[in-house]
Amino acid sequence: MAWTYILRCADGSYYSGSTRDLDRRIAQHTSGEGGDYTCKRLPVELVGAEESDHISTAYALEKKIQGCRSRTRPATPRTAPQSRCAALAAWSQ
Repeated sequence: MAWTYILRCADGSYYSGSTRDLDRRIAQHTSGEGGDYTCKRLPVELVGAEESDHISTAYALEKKIQGCRSRTRPATPRTAPQSRCAALAAWSQ
């Protein structure tokens, strides 16, 4: 299995990623070892994750998410394109 996830950073921005081991990857981000973007914006909070059968599917969703502006990320791949960015607010509450 694979995961696509969204983190909310301390500065209010969002970070999306994909991984095969969600718990390990979130632990890396929260410890400051997850990457350049999140280590400079600690603490981070997991606001949502979606499981996929294949890492290629999770990665494709990550890239779709990154296509939205950083403060308004899409909630799920099943949401219509026009409402993806608006759907994050409901997902992150």
